[in-house]
Amino acid sequence: MMRDEDDLLVRRHFLAGWWLLLVFVAMGTTLEAFHGLKAGFYLDLGNATRRLMWTLAHAHGVLLGLVNIAFAVTLQSRGMRADKARITSASLLGASVLLPGGFLLGGIVVYGGDPSLGVLLTPVGAVLLLVAALFVVRSMGKRTSEPTEKPARQPKRR
Repeated sequence: MMRDEDDLLVRRHFLAGWWLLLVFVAMGTTLEAFHGLKAGFYLDLGNATRRLMWTLAHAHGVLLGLVNIAFAVTLQSRGMRADKARITSASLLGASVLLPGGFLLGGIVVYGGDPSLGVLLTPVGAVLLLVAALFVVRSMGKRTSEPTEKPARQPKRR
């Protein structure tokens, strides 16, 4: 049976994942609209860095949305020690903000083809994502909680 703390983490990561998907799929749709409208601030040759940074923000945001949902499913089905789950959760949520956020901020103001200092958030986010992935992989070898579903009843024999 899942603990209340596990239940909270599962809910948190399902919500984070679906919100990330909503926001970054909408961002991707907006970027496509910029292409369709031939928006100069996005498509002009001098803005290639902005285009790259925002495309990377969109891609990483969608990916991290899916990773958050996968983590919630993993917690539901496999469980994880409470201390490890808290560290993994915090790392994954931090990565979910810093990785796409760094790319997004890096593309807002571009200096001579270089992204702004906001892009420095991305390596921190990448390290947090690696920490979260490591904790999940290490927990896969161990069974730390009971199954969340009861086994199906066997019919009585007569």
